[in-house]
Amino acid sequence: MSATTLINPADESVIRQVEQTTVEETDVAIARAVAAQVGWARRSPADRAAALRRFAATIDMHIEQLAALEVLNSGHPIGQARWEAGHVRDVLTYYSAAPERLIGQQIPVAGGLDVTFLEPLGVVGVIVPWNFPMTIASWGFAPALAAGNAVLLKPAEWTPLTAMRIGELAVEAGLPDGLFQVLPGKGSVVGNRFVTHPAVRKVVFTGSTAVGKQVMAGCAQQVKRVTLELGGKSANIVFADADLEKAAATAPSAVFENAGQDCCARSRILVERSAVDRFMELLETAVKGVKVGTPGDEATEMGPLISREHWQKVASYVPDDAAVAFRGSAPDGPGFWFPPTVLLPTSRSDRTLREEIFGPVVSVVPFEDEADAIGLANATDFGLSGSIFTRDVGRAIRVSRAVDSGNLSVNSHSSVRYSTPFGGFKQSGLGRELGPDAASAFTETKNVFISTD
Repeated sequence: MSATTLINPADESVIRQVEQTTVEETDVAIARAVAAQVGWARRSPADRAAALRRFAATIDMHIEQLAALEVLNSGHPIGQARWEAGHVRDVLTYYSAAPERLIGQQIPVAGGLDVTFLEPLGVVGVIVPWNFPMTIASWGFAPALAAGNAVLLKPAEWTPLTAMRIGELAVEAGLPDGLFQVLPGKGSVVGNRFVTHPAVRKVVFTGSTAVGKQVMAGCAQQVKRVTLELGGKSANIVFADADLEKAAATAPSAVFENAGQDCCARSRILVERSAVDRFMELLETAVKGVKVGTPGDEATEMGPLISREHWQKVASYVPDDAAVAFRGSAPDGPGFWFPPTVLLPTSRSDRTLREEIFGPVVSVVPFEDEADAIGLANATDFGLSGSIFTRDVGRAIRVSRAVDSGNLSVNSHSSVRYSTPFGGFKQSGLGRELGPDAASAFTETKNVFISTD
């Protein structure tokens, strides 16, 4: 058996070692989940709903503990980490209403009665990334449990601590043994077993597009259902008629939150040419005002990158001769610190405009008119998120309809609400998470005809 050494990204100290789950242990966990799911699905909808509410209440009692773990393991600022822990509670609370609302249909037919039932799939494997370990996990396990399934959760190797604690809290809350299990380990071992094991009926994967394609191809061998939330290269489109002060003041949070380690990061800012000079003047003030520092400090707005390996990847996009417009500040000394950085690429084909950097680096590009802005925004293989700043309501609607993206905000940067659907176009993913229909995505529709003759 091997173990992963966890490193605090803010000071590079060793946190602890976590044993990695083996293939054999994964198979045992799957067998336990199969057994637990049968009893869970037989419980009344009201009973399952009450159990999820108890789970949410237990999370609520441990908000500070979960936040502290995320600060330690992921380097998230404490304020952000508290929000994330609260989000897990809120997602569970939201989907605790789903068991009593998974309603089928009665369809008029000749000669009898036709009804549909939404049946749980069985066992669901959820594979989450390292950038938002708690929140993204809840998007999978909460609706899956609500729909009557058992869940196996594989956290990222670098950031398993909050998921492991949430798994313990599920037991403390009284969820049946084996119903919700957390299996830390390698994606090539645990995650791959989710894909290949026939008893796992759906895989929910959040991560890179490259790995997502492998997951999808593997699941195809069994015609296994998948939900994929993958990469992004989102555009923040700023028209000259916009409130430039607001657009510039909010742009840093749209790309530098979580040190840019966000698939929704608006890492391309497209500005109408006549407004570029004024926007850049305002943006510089906003960027240099971003508080980058110790994650445990209440005033910190941006923490470190997750690892030395990832720091090197991000740094490769900002070589010594990069077209840097200006940069913010970051601490010196130990830790994987990278300052907020704004680039002015000279070519629209620059790699910083095409590739997902996943760090605090943003490129600003001028555009000529509405059509040019739409063309630039869509000039990517991704289509996850984006923003549009304009005072023209008609333009806002036209551009929103024309941009190929699953989640857009007008005069804001909001992308994720647990009550609305989230997912991407093109190579940003497949399927939708969150919103009122998420639980039904973990069910099969069964049609039953009852003859009256």
